[in-house]
Order: sequence, then structure tokens, then C-alpha cells
Amino acid sequence: MNIRTRFAPSPTGFLHVGGARTALFCWLHARATGGQFILRIEDTDLERSTPESVQAILDGMAWLGLDYDEGPFYQTDHFDRYAEVIRQLLSQDKAYTCYCSKQRLEDLRERQMKEGIKPRYDGKCSHLEFKPEGIEPVVRFRNPRDGDVVFDDQVRGRISISNNELDDLVIARPDGSPTYNFTVVVDDMDMNITHVIRGDDHINNTPRQINIYRALGAEPPVFAHVPMILGDDGARLSKRHGAVGVMQYRDDGYLPQALLNYLVRLGWSHGDQEVFSIDEMVELFDIKDVNRKAGAFNTDKLDWLNQYYMKGLDPDVVAEHLDWHFDDLGISASEGPPLADLATVQAERVKTLREMAAQSRVFYEGYSEFDPKAAKKHLRPVSAMPLHAIRTKLLTIEDWSAGPLHGAIDGVAAELEVGMGKVAQPLRVALTGCGVSPSIDKTLWLMGRERSLEGIDKALAFIKARVAAQ
Repeated sequence: MNIRTRFAPSPTGFLHVGGARTALFCWLHARATGGQFILRIEDTDLERSTPESVQAILDGMAWLGLDYDEGPFYQTDHFDRYAEVIRQLLSQDKAYTCYCSKQRLEDLRERQMKEGIKPRYDGKCSHLEFKPEGIEPVVRFRNPRDGDVVFDDQVRGRISISNNELDDLVIARPDGSPTYNFTVVVDDMDMNITHVIRGDDHINNTPRQINIYRALGAEPPVFAHVPMILGDDGARLSKRHGAVGVMQYRDDGYLPQALLNYLVRLGWSHGDQEVFSIDEMVELFDIKDVNRKAGAFNTDKLDWLNQYYMKGLDPDVVAEHLDWHFDDLGISASEGPPLADLATVQAERVKTLREMAAQSRVFYEGYSEFDPKAAKKHLRPVSAMPLHAIRTKLLTIEDWSAGPLHGAIDGVAAELEVGMGKVAQPLRVALTGCGVSPSIDKTLWLMGRERSLEGIDKALAFIKARVAAQ
């Protein structure tokens, strides 16, 4: 079988992390089996669908690296096809026009609920002998009255629903526009989709859709309904739990590799392994291994994975993503060390690329004033001697790298017979304006020779002025 999966979001908002995980599972199933992955935009809700939401979906897919073999397709391009199939079902008496008013349907529902009956359409218009004038009807699918709909869900196992629990679904509104459960079937049938992987909030739609497939003489695809994602409080993931849109995770400083790794483990596992490269995901993923139990989002675990990837990925790859944050924060990356070098130093010290960029501004823009507390503590008259000594030593260093720089600081401390901190801390304040930075040798390396010497001179001038003011 040539496996064909699809991700079919509605463009009514951002790409939710739950949708992103579904897209990932669809993408992995196609890649793992040598099949095709299709992107379809289900934009038939004309009032709520927006171009901005479409772009948010495309941006999210691109940032995550979930490339599609076909698409994006748009349902609004296929209205003629839907109308054609509706006419076919009507001509075969597998669908019928319904003229019931909204008020009648509401009254019917209220009465059924009072009687303890599951609310559903009663079929009043299913065999009309005449059609009322002046009323634009809906079109209803004539659902089978007998038997069961049985399907083997790849996640939840065998599911059986009696047809007498299903009513005659509306497949076209009074204006002729098709409804979700109908368009999905036509699209999946026309696109030869073999596996439908989606959230388990769609599981009640599946029996209805299977009946439409069969009415059209098509074999239903294989279904796999994955569980929803919960917040850490057990409630369905929502904005109150923090970021839920994929691009917000980019904006907050997460690497796509970290988010993908986190999402794949949120409901799927392979032994006790926690970290998976994309290649490992493709090699090991099996939709049947997805847990039917809902997973809870844990930001601490995502933070851990993000730092793991910041430290473990090729620094040039990290730098590509870090560059976006520099631009967003208005920091020019051309006025300092290469971002790949910065990433190798700072990855140990931060959880996100956003933090990395914000905490690294000094390496590119310098500083205007010393932090008062740091200057008071470390830029005292006694600090002038080690600063002069390290300045002299730095002028002789040809290989401006962490090893020789560390040796220079060690050498000054030994010559002056003082502890390493008596040299490193005044130097750190001189270089960064504050008392916190990466290790002093790496701080020097990132600052570069010219900016380092300028910082020392600035600190010496500050100490001189401090002495004069006493």
C-alpha cells in the first residue's frame, strides 16, 4: 500500500501545539513508511477563516520543518466538486432535502431531552411527497437505519457504533455550502488518503464519515485518533497554561528540534528513550505505539530539552535560530562575536534562545555605565594593579582563544600572589559592566581584543576618578 496521510487544519487561529503534534504524527507515519504527506487547509468556514490564520499555519509548518509532498490544498477551491457529489447522492436517494425550521428542530431537541432520548433528527423530511415553496432546504445524508459501524482504530482499538444512534447528518446548508463531515470525506477520497490521524475529539464523527464513504462506493481509510494534550493541572491545554501557538514557542526562544522532540514524546514512546533526533523519530515511529491516555504538558521538561539541543546541535544551526532573536530584540549581530561562538558559551547558562540573546547584548553593544554594586565591590583602588597587569599580558597574546587567555589570567594571579578571583572579578566588571558573565576566559574570547582593552581602560579610569574623589 502506498501510504498517504494528511494534516487538515482550519484557518481560524494560530497553529495550536495539539495540531502541531497531530501534524508531526501524520508526517512521521508517511516518512516512516515511504509514503506521502499532504497539507490541506479546511477553509469552508468563510466567516472565521482568515488569510492571517492560513499564514500562521504555513509559518508553523515551515518552522517545524514538517515539509509536505502535496499542497497546500484549499477546500474553497473545491466547491464545484462538493456540489457534484451532493447531486450524485440526491439522485441515488442517499441524501434528501430537509425543510424543517430552526424552531422545529429546537423544539424537537428539547422534547427528546425531556424524555431522556438522545437528541437527533427524527427523519420528518426523509420521505416528503411534496416540497414546500419559499424555503431554502438543507441537504441531509440518509444514514443507514440498521447494523453497526465497526472500525479498528490504530490507537484506541476496535470501535463499534450502532447506526440507530446516528441521525441524518446535514451535508449542505441552505446556501448550498457543504459541511465539515461531508467535505472531509470527499477530499480524503479524492486525495487517496489511506490513513487519517487526528485528535480524538473527532472520534464521534468517524462513524458518520464511514457511512458516507460507503454510500459513495469508497473504502474508508484507516483511522487513528490520538488523545488530547492537557495542561499540568489536568485541564485541556489552553492559553491560560501559557503559550499554545507554535510560533509563540519560537518567539519565546525554543528550538524547533526541542519542540518536536517534546511533542513526539507527548503520547508516544520507544522504551525509556527521551531524546530523539528527527532521523530516529522516522526510523522508530509506529502509530500503534501512541498511548490512548492524554498527555500533560510539562514546560520544565521542554526547557530541559531545549537546553539539551542548544548545547548539542551544530552551533551553526543554533546560530541560525538565534539570529532571529537578535533581530527581534534590535541587536546587530555584526558588531561582535560570531553567533555560533556565542552559542557554544551561553548554552550552558540559559534555557532559551531569547534569554541567550538578551543576556548577550553586552558582547555586541558594550555598556554605558557600570552596575553600581559591582563597581563598588570590584573596581576599588586595589583592583588597579591586577587590571594593569592583565592588560599588559593581553597585549602579548597572539592566539586570542580561551586557553591562552585563561593562562594569562592564571599568570597574573601567580605573579601578584593573589587568588584568581582578585583578577577575574575586576576584569569581568571591566568587560561587561556587571559582576555576572560566562567564565572569564570565554568572556574575554567573546569580547575580542579591542573591546576587552577598551573595557579595561574604562575600568582603570573609573578607579582613578574614584581615588581622586576620596
